[in-house]
Amino acid sequence: MVNRKTAKFLSFRYTILAIILVVLAGGLVLLPKYEKHEGIKTEELLSNAVSPERYISTDELANKIISQDPSFLLIDVRSEVEFSKYSLPNAINIPLKKLLDEDSIMYLNQNQYDVVLLSNDNFYADQAWIIGNRLNYKNLKVLKGGINNWYKTIINPPIPTENMAAKEFDLYTFRKSASMFFGVVYPEQIKVTKKTEVKKVIPKKVIPIKKKKKMPVEGGC
Repeated sequence: MVNRKTAKFLSFRYTILAIILVVLAGGLVLLPKYEKHEGIKTEELLSNAVSPERYISTDELANKIISQDPSFLLIDVRSEVEFSKYSLPNAINIPLKKLLDEDSIMYLNQNQYDVVLLSNDNFYADQAWIIGNRLNYKNLKVLKGGINNWYKTIINPPIPTENMAAKEFDLYTFRKSASMFFGVVYPEQIKVTKKTEVKKVIPKKVIPIKKKKKMPVEGGC
């Protein structure tokens, strides 16, 4: 049975391998019509690809959305069908196959905003990041874990157990508040008001007692 450390290591190796394959595929298939863009060197691209700084967590993104941070753009690179079913607030849909269209490049190749790429997990968003990075586009980030992780952490945050550290409870408090912001309703928010039957007090019927008339006292003879 493979232990966790081995599984993580294998997962990391497969991730790097997938990135290299995507780079090669992107270079051979998607980039020829942009030959005038030299882009960055392969070594720099791979260095950027393995850097954790290219990811943004669901917690960071939730905080940005809630605080109405104007410094970022959300780009959903899934298909139009998937996007129509669900996406994050104010996200712009640019499917991966349309990433290099002229109308799309204006969103990706600019330095005014941080561009957050997202998909169901990391797969398509990672490909979009690699293509953009290869073309030397700046300020590109990937939502770590994608929408699947958004559901697990923000929309349906796991309740910490009693033996967990205080920071886990603080994180849960934030995530629960965030989920409420995004429309999740918790049972304690619903005030169940039971109609209490008010018994009418029926006044007692008072029957007056008639006083007996005093009979005249009979006298003597």
